[in-house]
Amino acid sequence: MNQDQMKKAAAEAALTYVEAGSIIGIGTGSTANHFIDLLAGIKNKVDATVASSIASAERLQKHGIRVLDLNEAGQLSLYVDGADESNHHLHLVKGGGGALTREKIVAGASKTFVCIADETKLVDTLGKFPLPIEVIPMAREVVARYLKNLGGNPILRAGFTTDNGNLILDVHGLHIRDAANFESELNNIPGVVTNGIFALRPADILILGTPSGAKTLKAS
Repeated sequence: MNQDQMKKAAAEAALTYVEAGSIIGIGTGSTANHFIDLLAGIKNKVDATVASSIASAERLQKHGIRVLDLNEAGQLSLYVDGADESNHHLHLVKGGGGALTREKIVAGASKTFVCIADETKLVDTLGKFPLPIEVIPMAREVVARYLKNLGGNPILRAGFTTDNGNLILDVHGLHIRDAANFESELNNIPGVVTNGIFALRPADILILGTPSGAKTLKAS
């Protein structure tokens, strides 16, 4: 089973958490795309969805799945999304696809957050994957200096603008041991919209695709 097949196995296992008549949040990225495509097979079971990116909204609509604005939807029963890294506490690093701010908003509005990934995403310490930080354009260099003082190596994501019209700094060289406190510290830097650590609102359930099928973990 290759990596893409493992992602699909995790996405398929997440379908069991979809409740009839519910409004669910949908994430962004290759694993979330598998979930969207599989959800199309049971689309009559859900009342509507809320997407964390324009790309995901368009993919859902192509399948004939109703997409609502979060302000219309209210609290969501479920949010399903991928991750770039997860530790054993189900603290995540997300934002490789650049949708971290909207993903964090939708995750925070959801009762249950199911993260789907292949087994290579589970790590002991977060930080090997460069940490995405969404910044207001005028604050790019100011934020970069703060991040260097914190021991990171921020690199502007070239040619990329978020759905919110902002920039992404990908921070290399971090070893994130106290994820919740570091998430708060980064968010207090003037000019930061949000960062890609999901520890203050971690995943509730992590489904990992493995060569032998899907494996479900809860926070340790």
